[in-house]
Amino acid sequence: MFPRESLAQNPPVSRRQVLQLAATGAAAALVPGFARASDDKDPYAGLKMGMQSFSLRAFDTKTALRHTKELGLKYWEATPNHIPLTTLPKQIEASKALLQDAGITLMGFGVIGFDGNETKARQTFDFAKAMGLFSISANPNKNKATFDLLDKLVAEYDIPIAIHNHGPHALYSKISDVADIVKDRHPKIGACVDTGHYLRSDENPVEALERLSSRVFGVHLKDVRTVTDNGKRKKIFTIVGQGDLDVLGCLKVLKKLNYQGCLALEYEENEQNPLSDIAVSLTAVRDAAAKLS
Repeated sequence: MFPRESLAQNPPVSRRQVLQLAATGAAAALVPGFARASDDKDPYAGLKMGMQSFSLRAFDTKTALRHTKELGLKYWEATPNHIPLTTLPKQIEASKALLQDAGITLMGFGVIGFDGNETKARQTFDFAKAMGLFSISANPNKNKATFDLLDKLVAEYDIPIAIHNHGPHALYSKISDVADIVKDRHPKIGACVDTGHYLRSDENPVEALERLSSRVFGVHLKDVRTVTDNGKRKKIFTIVGQGDLDVLGCLKVLKKLNYQGCLALEYEENEQNPLSDIAVSLTAVRDAAAKLS
C-alpha cells in the first residue's frame, strides 16, 4: 500500500455523526440488528456488495469472515494474508470450508503482481480456477512479454485479469494508464477500479467506470476527502459517503454495465477497530442504492 494521511487528521465530525458511528458500531458488534438491516430485500440494488479482506487485516481469517457476515455481506475479494495462494489440494479445501461455513462467496483475489514468468503466473491461475474466482486483481508489469502471457492465460482459463490502480506515482495511476494498455488486448484483460486511488490521482471514478466499461472486472469502493493543511492541499482516506466520492454515480454506472463482479468495500483506516466505520460506509452505499430507479 502507499503512504497516506491518517483519518484521524480529518476535521472533527458533528455530534450527529458521532452518534451515528456509535449506534452503528454497536449494531455491528451485536450482530443481529445490523445483519437484519442489511438483509432487507435487495439493499444493494442487485449489486454483489462485499468486502476486500484487507479492510479486516488485523483479524485472522475465521474472525474476518465472521465480521463480514455480521455486517450483512456475502462476498469477498481476499488478500493472500487471509486466503493463501496455493495449489495444494488440502489447503484449497481448507479455505473453501472456511468460506462455506461463513456463507461467504470468494469472487476476487489480489492484488497480485505478474511478469513474464509463466510458471508463476500459472500457479495463480490454477489457484483461481480451483477456488472458482470471478477475477484476479493484478498489478502486471508494463511490457509486451507480460501482457502476451496474460492474453494467453485469460483465454485458456477463462478468468479475467483486473488491473488495479494504486494511486499517484504507481504503474497504473491514471485512467488512461489502464485504458491504453488493455485496448488491443484480450477482452478479459481489464480493470479493478479503486475509487479511492483514482481520487488520489485527481481522476473521476465515475469516468473510470464509464471509460473502462465492459472491461471492469473488479471494484474497490473507498472514499477520499480533500483537505487543506497549512496551506497545502492533500487527500486523506475517509468513511464512504463522507468524502469526495460520488457513490450514487458509481452505482448508476455499475448497474448500467450490468456489473457481475464483487463490489468490494475497502477501508484502509482504523486498522484495529474498523467495524463501526465500515458499517457507516455500508449505510451510505445502501442509501445510494435506494435512490436508483
